[in-house]
Amino acid sequence: MIPQPEREQIVALINREVVPAIGCTEPIAVALCVAKATEILGTEPERIVARLSANILKNAMGVGIPGTGMIGLPIAIALGALIGKSAYRLEVLRDVDAEAVARGKRYVDEKRITIGLKEGIEEKLYIEIEAAAGDHTAVAVIAGGHTNFVFEARDGQSQLDQRGASAGEEEQNGPALSLRRVYDFAMTTPLDELRFILETRRLNKAAAEQSFKGDYGHCLGKTLRHDRELKVLGDSVFLRMLSYTSAACDARMAGAMIPVMSNSGSGNQGIAATLPVVVYAEENGATEEQTIRALTLSHLTVIYMKQSLGRLSALCGCVVAATGSSCGIAYLMGGGYEEVTFAVKNMIANLTGMICDGAKPSCAMKLTSGVSTAVLSAMMALEHRCVTAVEGIIDDDVDQCIRNLTRIGRDGMNETDRLVLDIMTSKN
Repeated sequence: MIPQPEREQIVALINREVVPAIGCTEPIAVALCVAKATEILGTEPERIVARLSANILKNAMGVGIPGTGMIGLPIAIALGALIGKSAYRLEVLRDVDAEAVARGKRYVDEKRITIGLKEGIEEKLYIEIEAAAGDHTAVAVIAGGHTNFVFEARDGQSQLDQRGASAGEEEQNGPALSLRRVYDFAMTTPLDELRFILETRRLNKAAAEQSFKGDYGHCLGKTLRHDRELKVLGDSVFLRMLSYTSAACDARMAGAMIPVMSNSGSGNQGIAATLPVVVYAEENGATEEQTIRALTLSHLTVIYMKQSLGRLSALCGCVVAATGSSCGIAYLMGGGYEEVTFAVKNMIANLTGMICDGAKPSCAMKLTSGVSTAVLSAMMALEHRCVTAVEGIIDDDVDQCIRNLTRIGRDGMNETDRLVLDIMTSKN
């Protein structure tokens, strides 16, 4: 068993990275930064300037903002100023109502908001908000993490300045992980120390079931439950894993006021790391202990992989999240550590290269592709079928495989990121 001090560190890491969120985390993080700048200013801003990294812009352009029926950053920024509370963190807009939306629309129509690309930065997650009223200004900056404030100032006088810290400092200060360490933690830690992970099941399953009752996004989750689809795919555990995962994403990307449990700053990652595991566990009569350990293995694998990939990249987050769920599923199928490593290698051999072209309703389709591959990879792993080190980017060492994947997503796809943003911003 892992020593208690290290277990406590890992539990703290999970609690830091697996948190509730309402709405897509990029525009919500912008709203959070606006709320903070407004609080520093001390009054409603007359003007707001948002300077954002390309990845923030990309992920905020096509996604619904909770409770508004609207898409994109302007309304998120307006509501952050009008009703946002920074203490709510990624639930910053949870107090939104019809009156607030009407005020927000007026704020946008009055052209008080300017949004632009922050030039000359390497940080992929960067949000700088300047709020002004009369002769007073306030600045707030988030960087490196969706809730990580690194700079705050009023009228040129800084109240917080941690801009010189490494963008990865938060991850570097956490416990050193490997897949073996992740597995051992999930399998041997006393259940009472892990039971909190069941909240991911409650929140994300509730989001899917609420989505089934409405019409959100492309309605992929509901579509998979129709008679025609059932005749093609069968009324199976596999189909329910796909439908629950995509339904929760449908609602979230459409801007429903439904909280989900996120992972590493992404609600979709939290959904994909949770619901395939939950549905498989429930449909196969897993015990509470097995469910807890499978969810812990899934979520902590995602956290481990994101430590080297970074918060935002050109690589779709469903690749990492589905890899976590494949590990959890392989365990629930009766696999041990070796089978879990096989599942990871099979995932990396298959899904590497799936691009992120922003947060949007069609993300549900990508999550479904990820879950499909997760199940396939786990089933192959249980048959001891694994992609070998002579094939592509796979290495005998599973941790090196993960580093190969994250290196491609973090470094190799930077030009892809720029090209995707150029295409997105050049459309008529």
